[in-house]
Amino acid sequence: MNIRPATLADSEPISKLISGLSEKYIAHEFTQTGARELLNSMKPGAIEKYIRSGYEYYVAEIGGRPVGVVGVRDNSHLYHLFVDEKFQKRGIAGQLWRVARESCLSKGNPGVFTVNSSKYALPVYEKLGFIVQSEPVERSGVVYIPMKLRIKS
Repeated sequence: MNIRPATLADSEPISKLISGLSEKYIAHEFTQTGARELLNSMKPGAIEKYIRSGYEYYVAEIGGRPVGVVGVRDNSHLYHLFVDEKFQKRGIAGQLWRVARESCLSKGNPGVFTVNSSKYALPVYEKLGFIVQSEPVERSGVVYIPMKLRIKS
């Protein structure tokens, strides 16, 4: 497996990967409006906009095929972490997270990270060390669980 920084050319494959998984596992947790908002935020143009505006994305590839992606906003907020379901439970999410985390730390992050988890992804983020900060929050039909990770130095 190869993990590399994403480029603008990766916007469409990233979108395809995360949209498909979100439709199957996450969107049903939201209102119809919230699900539409979520999926619109994952279209290729949106991913391209994130990359252009400074979100840091990494792509995991096996045989040149994207099988996972991680995206971080503001050097501290885990924005996207998805692994193709055929490749889940192989440690790819953890490897992607380590690459993104180390990049953030090398750029001055003091060791504090946040993520807004779906109910479905909660066990994955807990395994990565994130801790639930409150009950689920609903905003514009989107439901998420705020989580935080503090890395002790």
